Amino acid sequence: MYLTKEVKAEIFKKHGGAETNTGSTEGQIALFTHRISHLTEHLKKNRKDFNTERSLVKLVGKRRSLLDYLKNKDIERYRSIVKELGLRK
Repeated sequence: MYLTKEVKAEIFKKHGGAETNTGSTEGQIALFTHRISHLTEHLKKNRKDFNTERSLVKLVGKRRSLLDYLKNKDIERYRSIVKELGLRK
């Protein structure tokens, strides 16, 4: 399994402030980014897996809406999470 309890806790500890702070916007964006990268690697091997492709598009949309929310609420936090995760080129 690609996302164990320990990996998830580490993501939230690094980006959300604490392991139990699973509702933080930065933590959710980081978790979605981890899941998106995993699904992208899966789709490179399995090009005709359209259900996974649909899930990937939905996850990207969710992450985009969270990023938009964070951008409107606090631009500095938005800039830091984008830089930290390397979302923009």
